[in-house]
Amino acid sequence: MPSSLVHLAVAGLLAAALLGEAYDKRSLLVVLGVAVFPDLDSFIALVSSVGHRAVLHTVWIPLGAAALLYVDIRVRETSLVERRWGSWGVRVAWVAILVYLCGHVLLDLTDGVANLLWPVHDQFYTLRGSAELSDQRGLVQTFFRTDGAIPVPESVGTTDEVEITTGVDPGPDQEERVFPLFGAGWELVVFLIGVGVTAVKFKLPFELPREQD
Repeated sequence: MPSSLVHLAVAGLLAAALLGEAYDKRSLLVVLGVAVFPDLDSFIALVSSVGHRAVLHTVWIPLGAAALLYVDIRVRETSLVERRWGSWGVRVAWVAILVYLCGHVLLDLTDGVANLLWPVHDQFYTLRGSAELSDQRGLVQTFFRTDGAIPVPESVGTTDEVEITTGVDPGPDQEERVFPLFGAGWELVVFLIGVGVTAVKFKLPFELPREQD
């Protein structure tokens, strides 16, 4: 499962690519904070069976935030976000929502599980699989089940059936608390790229000077 370091690195990449002129220390801190916020549900697992990868890993949180932000800036006569933080705030809010959804929740599906639709539908999903193009079988993929009307990722059980151990909640049979840093080579590479891009972005101008005719 991607660690918080990997989530932070991906968030840094998205911030560098999408924040534009809103990219500064303050906006970066906001985006990085949003990137690790979902993992706080590991503490909920200490007191409830519905905990890690469920309560804060549901798509309803970023989708709900996106709906509220859209109404605020497109439907309301005066936007609360824009009035308080200007265009900077609007840009940062959209990027933060994207980071929450893509930089954390959906990323956890690729090397782990997430209860995407909790509490409406209690089911953990994973996006492990492969895709290949064959000259005889055509496109063959195992990421999504296609036996129903809507292709869905593989389901692996409910909150009562799936036990997720963390350094915060190692489980009753584990004496050692392990906090993962990098579980695969690609995670280390993504982390190094993310840290490098984030650092270099502060050293470069937002726009390159145009040549005079």
